[in-house]
Amino acid sequence: MNSKPKETCIILPDVRSSYNVGSVFRTADAAGVSKIFLVGYTPCPEDRFKRANKEIGKTALGAEKTVSWEHEDDIFTLLKKLKKEGFQIIAVEQSLKSVDYKKVTLTEKTALLFGNEVEGVSQVVLDECDIIAEIPMLGGKESLNVSVSVGVALFRMLGI
Repeated sequence: MNSKPKETCIILPDVRSSYNVGSVFRTADAAGVSKIFLVGYTPCPEDRFKRANKEIGKTALGAEKTVSWEHEDDIFTLLKKLKKEGFQIIAVEQSLKSVDYKKVTLTEKTALLFGNEVEGVSQVVLDECDIIAEIPMLGGKESLNVSVSVGVALFRMLGI
């Protein structure tokens, strides 16, 4: 098992569902994640007028207030910033270049990137990641809900 990094972040680019975002907050809180980056059109716990997003609150059950979060318009700006800060960027996605997520070694500062509910993580974003980790699938659909993927990956990769 991996030892838990000192700092773990989640990156959610262009996730459509507020309910998925809320679920990720709840799972992130349970796993001790330090921050969630909400990128592009991913819904935030508060709008620009500081009004709460009720759908996120409904599934997060308060975790949207305990896990730090930040909105970033551009995924490439965020990835560049995190790399400069020493983060290892791991995309959790199916790819010809992916490795089994159970075999990934985490560094002191790790950011796990998960994709959009329909399109996943784009190839241009995957090209900017240090590692592409894949959760093996046995069924014909070969797909998990983004919030489920976050839970599976976090708890296994962090050794919780």
